Amino acid sequence: MNPKKILHAIFFDIDDTICATSEFTKEARYNALRAMIAAGLQMPIEDLFAELIEVISEFSSNYAQHFDKLILRLPPTAYTGINPAILIAAAVVAYHNTKYLLLKPYPDVLPFLESIAPVQIVKGIISDGLAIKQAEKILRLKIYPYLTPKAIFISEQVGISKINPKIYTRVCQTLHLTPQHTMFIGDHPQRDIDSANHIGLISVRIRRNGKYQELQGQSQATYEINNLDELRIILQENYQLTPFQVPAQGSHYFL
Repeated sequence: MNPKKILHAIFFDIDDTICATSEFTKEARYNALRAMIAAGLQMPIEDLFAELIEVISEFSSNYAQHFDKLILRLPPTAYTGINPAILIAAAVVAYHNTKYLLLKPYPDVLPFLESIAPVQIVKGIISDGLAIKQAEKILRLKIYPYLTPKAIFISEQVGISKINPKIYTRVCQTLHLTPQHTMFIGDHPQRDIDSANHIGLISVRIRRNGKYQELQGQSQATYEINNLDELRIILQENYQLTPFQVPAQGSHYFL
């Protein structure tokens, strides 16, 4: 029997790893457009959705004014006599109401975090996106109590995207972690797996039937799983979860 490997830290991606962001986002966008139509906008919803997807593609998913740009692209006859601010506000309200109702962790997430909670290893997040937007997800998903506060890294704050392996190097350097004793779980084969592999992390690709399900990377993950129940078995059979103390001086790369 091979001796168990030492594990000091586990990091998670958020979107389509902790929660079904792709699924939720599509529903929220449709609800926003339905609200605009209910407020008086006169256009078929599928035409609106196609235009919105173009806006998102051109300005990125993290742009804060998708619906403002959408209105600018529509013929004024589609909302004659209606203040466009009302239409935009209706969309924003509906989008955030959907977020409040539907944004939840996958069913296996909280039980997994509870199962490793007694062990004082580092438990963190490495996520691409806007700082407040991703922090809001951490709170809404109710995972923050399980995380090591100093181990939350969001690309906007770090200044490095996950497509660049330097973000994983920065995480390890900041917390004094050794890559071969650090695990990262994500769904994107390039941003999550290839980049993590580049610096020698233990990489875990989770396949949640998200939008990157068929995308291939340049390297193989250390493990591939369908859910965190499978990861629990991998940890039990192969790893010794060893308590690890993060540096007392802290870092300015997290909230």
